Amino acid sequence: MQENPSPPPELTVQPGSHVLVELLDASGETQQLEFDLVPEESADFSRGYLGLTTPLAQAILDQPTGAIIPYQQADILQVHILSITPSASLPLAGLAQQREEAARKALQQIQRTDAMIFASSFSGKWGNYDPEGITHWEETHPDDDSDS
Repeated sequence: MQENPSPPPELTVQPGSHVLVELLDASGETQQLEFDLVPEESADFSRGYLGLTTPLAQAILDQPTGAIIPYQQADILQVHILSITPSASLPLAGLAQQREEAARKALQQIQRTDAMIFASSFSGKWGNYDPEGITHWEETHPDDDSDS
């Protein structure tokens, strides 16, 4: 007596999946997106890594190929999962640190700009501030990581 082999288990969207989806918008237009589903600390959509906590990831998590899921974001109405495969690539290490460093640099630039605006617009009884003195802000005002 020969047993019938059971069909392979159906793949569902999981962390580490490479997913191809089609988004349908209110005007009937469709757009395909392809990405790997990764933990939030490895997310970088510009490189094809979608974080697990995003609304799209939450909508498709545990869904099989072929599923059509209602998805209300901006003018998007639904998402159709076209294919699911195991991810062939790993997210780059250190993406969270790169984002943190970029945010730190942006904050420094904002602080420098604010100081220059203040220096350019301030006139006090002891004289004006010199905006040129702020050009070396990073060297004279290093980051203070203390929480004081």
